[in-house]
Amino acid sequence: MSSLPAVVLVLIFAASAAAIWVAGIELSSTTDALDSHFGLGSALGGLVILSIATNLPEIVITVTAAMSGKLDLAVGNLLGGIAIQTLVLAVLDAGVGPRTTLTYIAASLLLVIEGVVVVAVTVAAIMAAQLPESTNVGGVSPASVMIVVLWAGGLYLIAKSRSHLPWRAVAMGANPGSPPMARPMPDRHKERPFRAILLIFGVAALVTLAAGVLIEESGSALASKIGLQGAVFGATFLAAATALPEVSTGLQAIRQGDHQLAISDIFGGNAFLPVLFLVADVIAGAPTLAKAQATDLWIAGLGVVLTGVYLVGLVLRPQRVRARLGPDSIIAVCLYVLGIAGLLAIPST
Repeated sequence: MSSLPAVVLVLIFAASAAAIWVAGIELSSTTDALDSHFGLGSALGGLVILSIATNLPEIVITVTAAMSGKLDLAVGNLLGGIAIQTLVLAVLDAGVGPRTTLTYIAASLLLVIEGVVVVAVTVAAIMAAQLPESTNVGGVSPASVMIVVLWAGGLYLIAKSRSHLPWRAVAMGANPGSPPMARPMPDRHKERPFRAILLIFGVAALVTLAAGVLIEESGSALASKIGLQGAVFGATFLAAATALPEVSTGLQAIRQGDHQLAISDIFGGNAFLPVLFLVADVIAGAPTLAKAQATDLWIAGLGVVLTGVYLVGLVLRPQRVRARLGPDSIIAVCLYVLGIAGLLAIPST
């Protein structure tokens, strides 16, 4: 696509983003139906089914970048995606309404555990980036394998906590959505056979996948034309574009009154992103995280900080709203702006 004019590249980028947005709405709706059919509950359904589906663009970008040797783009997109997708919670907070906040109405200890898993796998990725490239087995970093093990252990812990949590799982006055152990079938899918629901989910996932390819190709070409560093582009513009599924699915979940699913999708997706480093290792034949630059580690640390802000929000449950945002979202937006300013100040290597 590098030979195409900038205007055409912008149109392809915008059209792909729009396709991802529409597909995201269908992914959210059908995930509700799948959760109801399999009895997963909104927290686990968002953590597994929806989070992986909405991260299809990141999967595509990771695979194509690893195949083409653009490991800096893969690292920047994955670690940068954690920060930008956490900031999506501010957008969802504004979508809740002018009288309460997302962390107040969706208060749940299950979500706190999910956020802790995000912090754990992200910090593990930052630690893994310090290992020399020579630390590998057949081109795969042992740290990448351990990140997958840590993520899988987190999923097990969350699944077990659904029925064995020795605390009240939901705070008084909260309205997270459907009860964790029983989810009703969405009205729009009640009359549809299960095969039709699976088909809609599959088509929406394929659209997201194809649009992710186009976004990566057109975005990479645009970055080259304007001379933007691959790591910075991957952590900002590309990460923002690939976060569109989380925005559309999150807003759709809020419209359905499933506030827990909205947050669970974000935390689940963020916890899943570092898992893709193992995929990149296998394809590239070398440890991907060893290519991480100072900018990548900075933006990953920002993702941990933003996650911490919302974890505090889920515990303290602030209810006061200013400009449709709760205090946790306002703090998160300010910290993100400062974080990006710091990112641009880091010298490129």
